[in-house]
Amino acid sequence: MTPAVRLASNSAAASLVALIFLCLAWELWLAPIRPGGSLLALKALPLLIPLFGVLRGKRYTFQWSSMFILLYFTEGVVRGWGDAGLSRQLGLAEVALSLVFFSAVVAYSRLTR
Repeated sequence: MTPAVRLASNSAAASLVALIFLCLAWELWLAPIRPGGSLLALKALPLLIPLFGVLRGKRYTFQWSSMFILLYFTEGVVRGWGDAGLSRQLGLAEVALSLVFFSAVVAYSRLTR
């Protein structure tokens, strides 16, 4: 594995894990819709589907997850634009992590072609 491929793979894995933790912390503790947390924390569960393929370096997982992550990008844009306070900042963090993941999986897919 070349250094560029390793960097793309590690960046994708790190941003995906960070996005999972962000989604859980956001909806359970940091800025939940309801005090005490909400069922929106379940939005982190679909991120576990590509996690194991990304950690194992499965090219096919990298390819389809590049489209899958756009759902989280969209949610981050909507919450970053429409919410206020900490929720807005968390939405923008979700956008940033989604963009890092998207860029990393596209780079990995191109480099392993």
